[in-house]
Amino acid sequence: MKVSREQAAENRGKILQAAAQLFREKGFDGIGIADLMKKVGLTHGGFYGHFASKEDLMSQACDYAVDELLELGQVNNPASAKEGNRYKTFITRYLSGEHRDNPGQGCLMAALGADAARQTPQVKQAFTQSFNRLLNALIQLLPLTKTPAARREQAILTMATLVGAQVMARAVDDPVLSQEILKVVQKNLH
Repeated sequence: MKVSREQAAENRGKILQAAAQLFREKGFDGIGIADLMKKVGLTHGGFYGHFASKEDLMSQACDYAVDELLELGQVNNPASAKEGNRYKTFITRYLSGEHRDNPGQGCLMAALGADAARQTPQVKQAFTQSFNRLLNALIQLLPLTKTPAARREQAILTMATLVGAQVMARAVDDPVLSQEILKVVQKNLH
């Protein structure tokens, strides 16, 4: 049975949304195509009508995850955040227990950074492009009084610190230590 273009686009969107979430929760190798398609209520064979390969899906899921963060205001904070506080608001949100406890809805970098290093060149390229998009959004949160080079350097330092803090906070099995990591990094970045 042939589906309409609208239905095909909706199905593709469901696959990308589920993949972006599941990859961030379970890692790139933590979910197979059959399980993914079952989760979205579609057949395994239908996958190849939307994506050339799992690597193609992984690459597109990186873009999708960053689009989600940018659209939901995780980086480009809502207008309610005062101009001078946008950077601090972003840091506070990033280093929250909610972000730590919900990697499937959070930052691609913290959830899949180590995983991406072991992937194909296609996936690594998509991950790099996603990093650059997040970095550019973060640069926009920094005060304009700094030079462009200084803003870029500060954004790289901030992103690396945030990702590292979130990875460690998720990895330790002591809830008090986990919260301490987030608080200490937040205090020092503010």
